[in-house]
Amino acid sequence: MQRQVALIKQSLFDQGYLDEQFMELEELQDDANPNFVEEVSALYFKDSARLINNIDQALERGSFDFNRLDSYMHQFKGSSTSIGASKVKAECTTFREYCRAGNAEGCLRTFQQLKKEHSMLRKKLEQYFQLARQAGPKETARRPK
Repeated sequence: MQRQVALIKQSLFDQGYLDEQFMELEELQDDANPNFVEEVSALYFKDSARLINNIDQALERGSFDFNRLDSYMHQFKGSSTSIGASKVKAECTTFREYCRAGNAEGCLRTFQQLKKEHSMLRKKLEQYFQLARQAGPKETARRPK
């Protein structure tokens, strides 16, 4: 089962969903806090759901406040960076570029893609953490090959 956990984690890196920052988080996990990464991820998804809702509401108004949208996305990008969510972070960067250019259509299109990437990451991490819990204690700080 440990092998399955390692393969799932490797696929998250290979597919570009996660980057080195995720490994840095795993290195902070120890016997005293064995669920650290899962807890940090849960907080990320809770906070990012709030940000997605705020951005959705701002976009639904129709009058694009690019400064406010950029501010929300700056927060989203920061929290995505902190857990190593590389695809989500890339979409945040693109969204912010569209905000700076005043491109409403680009913002809308990118936000839809960001929500897809965010949802996919959530699903994949939930599978990873579920399998990791079933497998029991492991060496979490091993870097994927």
